[in-house]
Parts: sequence; structure tokens; C-alpha cells
Amino acid sequence: MNTFSKQYEIAKQNSIEFMKKGQISAYFNALLEMNKYKRLMVAVVAN
Repeated sequence: MNTFSKQYEIAKQNSIEFMKKGQISAYFNALLEMNKYKRLMVAVVAN
């Protein structure tokens, strides 16, 4: 769980940087990565 939250925060920071730089496709990929880690955290908490 702790690793998922760290990876989520890293993806979040990356998405913010990509958004500021105007790299739209990289920004969307970072958002997808954030969504993946959020789902994994929810799955771990549910079990």
C-alpha cells in the first residue's frame, strides 16, 4: 500500500510538470498511471 501511494504521488507530480510544459500526451499518460495506482490502492484496502 505504501509503495502504491508513493508511486501515485510521483505520477501526480509528473502530470503537473507535463501540464505546465504543455506536453499533452505525456500528461494524459501520467493521469492514466495515477488512475492505475488509485485503483490498486482501493483494491488493497477492500481486501
